[in-house]
Amino acid sequence: MKRLIILIFFVPAAFFSNAQQIELLETGKPASLRGLSVLNDAIIWVSGTQGSVGLTIDSGKNWKWIRVPGFEKSDFRDIEAFSQDEAIIMGITDPAVILRTTDGGNNWKTVFEDSSKSAFLDAMDFSGNIAMAIGDPVFGKKYIIKSNDKGISWHKNNLSDADTMGVGEAYFAASGSNVRIIPENGYVMVSGGKNSRLYINSDSYTLLLNQGKETTGANSIAINPYNLNQGFIVGGDFSHDTISFGNSLRIQLHPFVQTSPISPPHGYRSSVEYISDQQLLCCGVTGVDISFDGGRNWTLISSRSFHVCRKAKYGNSVILAGPKGTIARVKF
Repeated sequence: MKRLIILIFFVPAAFFSNAQQIELLETGKPASLRGLSVLNDAIIWVSGTQGSVGLTIDSGKNWKWIRVPGFEKSDFRDIEAFSQDEAIIMGITDPAVILRTTDGGNNWKTVFEDSSKSAFLDAMDFSGNIAMAIGDPVFGKKYIIKSNDKGISWHKNNLSDADTMGVGEAYFAASGSNVRIIPENGYVMVSGGKNSRLYINSDSYTLLLNQGKETTGANSIAINPYNLNQGFIVGGDFSHDTISFGNSLRIQLHPFVQTSPISPPHGYRSSVEYISDQQLLCCGVTGVDISFDGGRNWTLISSRSFHVCRKAKYGNSVILAGPKGTIARVKF
């Protein structure tokens, strides 16, 4: 009877895991894409190396590609879209910049710039008019900038001794998803390196992830939109990207609880996203995994390399982006 119950439990997961397909929308571009914002089922913005920005307004049938003038060498590792005309991109360093367009990428205005050698931006997130961006620590303290007007203007956060980070601890600019604003409850951030921690506003918790080297730790966090007290974290060791040890955690925020999956994703993962209350997707350079049980068990659905995955803010599309200008849709 126990064996029969186990078989009945696992058949649906096996059936659904075979139903997903990766449909390529674009590939072959010289840029590596880590910035991705899916506004709805039609409008998708991407950004990446060589000052590259891409936009489609017809679900990926046609793309408009831009190299932002004056920033052709910049690496735009995060992007936030508000319409087919308005978007914000984040350049990580030399200089660290945030640019804004209101005409579909034809023109860009610098709304934040830090030219200091230590400035390195990693990710940004938006919730209504509130925005937050994080960077590598400076003099051992967090680097946080905020906006109260949807990214039109930015200011550096006042920091205290409580904002000190560990030696060798930093954020990874892997997919623009290691900071998430939780509406009316502040924010969460995940760090990696020699220390890997979860920050919930002013509190911090050491994560049960692979850590101790510059290449290890958390890369991405997703918060369950159907239960803001639940989340999922992925990472691992990108220098040993096929190893699944210590690459993911299911979390509860208040009180904080962390639990390792029964069957983790298959290797290092740089991005994770909730598709529904119990369905999640994650990706990395060694493939794409899906979970149907809240992140307890993961199934590999593709071995193709991607850096970032996002679900449409207003729609059902699930999009991936990665090396060589590759953009794809997950078909369910």
